[in-house]
Amino acid sequence: MTADPVVVTGATGNQGGAVAGALLAAELPVRALVRDPRSASAVRLAEAGATLVRGDLDDPASLEEPLIGAAAVFSLETANYADLMADFEVQRTRNLVAAARKAGVEQIVHSSVSGAGNDDPEAFDAERWGAFPAHYWRSKIEAERVVREAGFRSWTVLRPAGFMENLRPPSLWFAEFTSNRLAVVNDLDAVRPWVAVQDIGTATLAALVDPRRFHEVVLELAGDQVSLRRAVEILNSVRTVPIELPGSPEQAVAWGVPPELATSQRRMDTYPAPARPEMAHALGIGTTTFERWAHGRPSPVRAG
Repeated sequence: MTADPVVVTGATGNQGGAVAGALLAAELPVRALVRDPRSASAVRLAEAGATLVRGDLDDPASLEEPLIGAAAVFSLETANYADLMADFEVQRTRNLVAAARKAGVEQIVHSSVSGAGNDDPEAFDAERWGAFPAHYWRSKIEAERVVREAGFRSWTVLRPAGFMENLRPPSLWFAEFTSNRLAVVNDLDAVRPWVAVQDIGTATLAALVDPRRFHEVVLELAGDQVSLRRAVEILNSVRTVPIELPGSPEQAVAWGVPPELATSQRRMDTYPAPARPEMAHALGIGTTTFERWAHGRPSPVRAG
């Protein structure tokens, strides 16, 4: 890469923070796009070496100046949780992509979700899965399309599996958000892929330093495959207060799992995420096993 900076969206969150951290550790200049430079998370980014730039993905004009002179952009857009059925995620992607192309940015790494390449129409059936899950997946697919067709010299799409971090409270997956009761209706013994958010940073860094090799790569990203029951066993081996699993889906519902999340979890069992660790390893990207993550050993297992 050149010495030109990388603009990182979502830099105060899990994924963007992991990306910013990986780039800064590699001594690459980072512009962290933030709404409020005075927030505690933004201040920590600045102290780590990032340059804070004010911008709002809902305000296209605010994105123009932060992208001038940038070599690349890490693209992460989410829904507006105050209006789940709106098209905020896709529109935010369009706003960022348009501003980046106008500024002459040549490379983009976009974070989506594992399984967004599923072409089974029933996977997005609103009558079966509910309006929001169907809208969620269609939004992910459309956002990817916007990135792929924008004309960047190099584009890469990452499709991360479920976050290991979701299995530690506070998390939406826990009853009352902060309890030790894991409120899930999933099959507890089905093996599923997981990714540590730090691996999103690792994969993004790999793509940014080798844009030709990673051009048009769509990477289903996972660091490990374990069942929920096994994941909780691993976590409980290092926790003072053990995580409690529900005895049945009905008990999980009684614990208060939100209806939309319950539907999403049931869909997850029907359409398992396809991400596998070997997919990243084939590209020379190291990943983090669940054991290493749970025990606080962040160095990824190297590929090969």
